[in-house]
This record gives sequence, structure tokens and C-alpha cells, in this order.
Amino acid sequence: MSNMNQTILDAFRFRHACKQFDSTKSVSGEDFDTILEAAHLSPSSFGFEPWKLIVLQDADLKKKLYPIAWGAQNSLDGASHLVILLARRKADTVFDSDYLTHIMKDIQKLPDNIAEGKRQAFKGFQQNDFNLLESDRALFDWASKQTYIVMANMLTAAALLGIDSCPIEGFNQKAVDQLLAEEGLMDPKHFGVSVMAGFGYRSGTPQFEKTRQPLDDVVLWK
Repeated sequence: MSNMNQTILDAFRFRHACKQFDSTKSVSGEDFDTILEAAHLSPSSFGFEPWKLIVLQDADLKKKLYPIAWGAQNSLDGASHLVILLARRKADTVFDSDYLTHIMKDIQKLPDNIAEGKRQAFKGFQQNDFNLLESDRALFDWASKQTYIVMANMLTAAALLGIDSCPIEGFNQKAVDQLLAEEGLMDPKHFGVSVMAGFGYRSGTPQFEKTRQPLDDVVLWK
């Protein structure tokens, strides 16, 4: 096995859902910038980047979040950084939205005819392939899937740097949406909370060993 292969596998074996962070240790600015850049460089369906990240640092806001995000409490208590990943809603993700026009025109720099062709392809994808236009929730769930790519890349980048992390779904989605809207951190017409992740350093050895099904049970070769 090459050194690079071993390095990658060692990082994945090191990574676990850290439940107890050492609150006396902080992730350096350089390292966290690298984790954020891994998020920034993450792929998305059609390249539409239907997300936004909130790096939560305000102590008062953490106190407000604590009772409505039970799965984040260990991270709020000790993690160096807590990231809330937002997914875009229908207003931004439906095929004819202003947001998608902005991405194609201003970010991807597509000529008008190419952008229109891409829009029509995306319309077909939404209508026929994934049936995303059946409900607002279907579109939001599609966007949320994209945020999990971002989070996975952040977790892996952290592990390669020897930094611990914890992916978090343990929160009341409606209550957290309301809190962030009240704090002026998101417009609920355009965004909703998808998932969270804490980053820092473990306070001790993991309580449980990593367990996985045998590879042959989950991989089919044909």
C-alpha cells in the first residue's frame, strides 16, 4: 500500500463522532480555514451550490441554541468551532429561480444560450428524473443532500489534519430555523437548517471502537 493510501485510511480510522471535546484546545485559524476551503471546493449537483454555512461563535446565541439542539450540546460545551449548514429552499432551487440565474451568469460565466440549455436540462431533471417539483419539501431535501457532501468533506479534511469532529442531526429543525431567522442569520424563505458539525480536539480516547459491516456485505460487484 502506498503512503498516500495509508494516510487516507488512517484519517478515516482516526475520525469518529466525537462526543467529548477538550474545551481548552482550539483549532488554529490556518487549519480551520483549510476545513472551510474543503467545504468551499465541494461539488454539488449541476454546480449550483445550494448552501450557506454559519460558523457559530457568539456565546449568547450558543446559549439560545443549547436547549433546542440536544445533539449539539457536547459540541457547544467543548468544541472549538460549530458549523451550521443551511440548505436553500424552493425560492432559490426551482429551475427558473433568480438564484440559479445568478450562479450561471455571474459565477459560472455561461453564455446566455448555454445557460438556457442548462436551465432546460435542470428543469427536465427536476420534473422527470427526480420528481423534485412535487413539493417544497422535495426540493429542500434535494438541497440538503448537497450540504451533506460539504459536511463529509469538512469531516475528512479535519481528520487529515488530526482534528476531531461530530456530525449533528440532533436538533429541532423548526425551532432552530426560527431562532436563526429571529437573529437575522437567515431568511426562512430562502434557507432552512440542514445539519451541523462540531470541530475540535477529543478530551480522551473514544468510548467505543469503530464498528462497520463487512465490506463484502455492502459492496456489490457486477
